[in-house]
Formats: sequence, C-alpha cells, structure tokens
Amino acid sequence: MIQRLTLLLLLCIAFSKTLAQQANLSTASKQLATFTIKAPQLDTDKKIWIYLPKKYDSAKKKYPVIYMHDAQNLFDAKTSYVDEWNIDEKLDSLNAQVIIVGIEHGNEKRIDELTPFKNAKYGGGNADNYLRFIVETLKPEIDKKYRTKINTRNTSIFGSSLGGLVSYFAVIKYPEIFGKAGVFSPSFWFNRKEINELTQKSPALKAKIYFLCGDNEGDADVIPDLNTIDDLIAKKRSGNLNLTKINIVKGGQHNEKLWRDGFVKAYLWLL
Repeated sequence: MIQRLTLLLLLCIAFSKTLAQQANLSTASKQLATFTIKAPQLDTDKKIWIYLPKKYDSAKKKYPVIYMHDAQNLFDAKTSYVDEWNIDEKLDSLNAQVIIVGIEHGNEKRIDELTPFKNAKYGGGNADNYLRFIVETLKPEIDKKYRTKINTRNTSIFGSSLGGLVSYFAVIKYPEIFGKAGVFSPSFWFNRKEINELTQKSPALKAKIYFLCGDNEGDADVIPDLNTIDDLIAKKRSGNLNLTKINIVKGGQHNEKLWRDGFVKAYLWLL
C-alpha cells in the first residue's frame, strides 16, 4: 500500500521546476507544435501538443490520429516529470504516417481527469468530462485544423497508468469514436469493481486493444487485473482474439522506460 500511495503522489504532483531547470536542452523535434484550447467540460484551459509526420506540409493526404494523455512526458525531457517517451524521435525513425495529439494533464487535477469513478480513499472520478472534452471539443478542432482521417478505425487513444485506465474506459464509453487503444500499465485497481462490471455490461467490444505491463510493477496487481479484463473481453469477442494483445515485459517496472520501450511495438501492432 505504501508503494501504491507513493506511486499516486508521483503521478499527481506537478512536474518539478528544479528538474526542468536541470534538464538537458529540449529534445522536442521540429515536427512538434503546441496550442492552448478552452476545455469548458473541465472549466479550464488545456495545452495541447501536436506531432505532425515528416513532409506533412508538402503532402496532401490525410492521416490517422492518436490521442495521448500526459503530454508533458511524451516529447521533451525539459517538460517531463522524470523521463520522456521520445514519441517524436521514435515516429520520425519509422517515417510514421500519423498525427499525435498530446493532452497535458491537469497537475493536481490529474487523478480527477483520468479516473472514471470515485475511489473511496483517493477521490477522482471526472473522466466522463475529460473524455467529453476530447470528443466534443478537441477532436472537432483537430479535424478542422489538420488533415485527419476522422473515422473510428483511424482514431486511437493511448495512455499509461491512470492514462491506461482512462484509455480503456474511452473505448467502452465511445466505441463510435475510438477504434484502437494502447493501454499501458493500467491502474485498474483504482476502479477495479466498476471497470469489471462495466466490461461485463457493455456490448461486444469492437476496439483493437494493446495491453502492456511489466512483471515488476510493485503491489498494484496489474497482471491479475489485466488477465481478468482479458477474460471478460474474450467472452464479448466470441473467440476473436486477434483484436487483443497482452505484452508482459520481464523485469518491467511502472515507469516511462517501460512505456517508451513498448510504444513502437504497440503502434505497429495497432496499425
């Protein structure tokens, strides 16, 4: 329990200004841009990071879109709390034809935004409004500003820890919007009972889902929770196992290194 509480504190505090000042020069690539958008569903403003593929400006085609949480940790060592995912460099190396929309977390409001239901001990439970912001406000703006493929098959959602929890919740809540999900080290324990019941009650899950976790993530029961969810999903899919993959990394811990190292495999499998 001490490890779990420590993990939550690390996930929720605003990234340290001291660490940012000590960080190396920005590692963000030239394919990145940022903007701020009103989030009326959350009564705040949200900073958004956009990754555009190489030659986007000279091309005329449309691109799939991946929405990702915790943008502070995705692209740049200067803004990350402890480490970054190197998303831009990894996609550049693949010459990936995809647009990434990174949504900055709400610092002290992160637990609220990324959890579907209130936890008796830790609170939270505002993910409905967070997802409404993505679906009703952010996605229409992205589709208007950029050349996107707007259909379900080409709209994905990715996240880790609480971000993994809300990404899984998103494909259940909005199956007509999100056709694919990268669910990394999901904190199902936070809403275990509610998420299991929601999975059981939901219609057959059509989304393609890539689960990633390590076998050394502390006492968060990630693997047992994943196996439970996988069993529940399998019953809904009528034996179609090609839409779900679980990757358990030996020695993998609950950190950016695990998620960074696993991102490319998840991206390629979900293509």
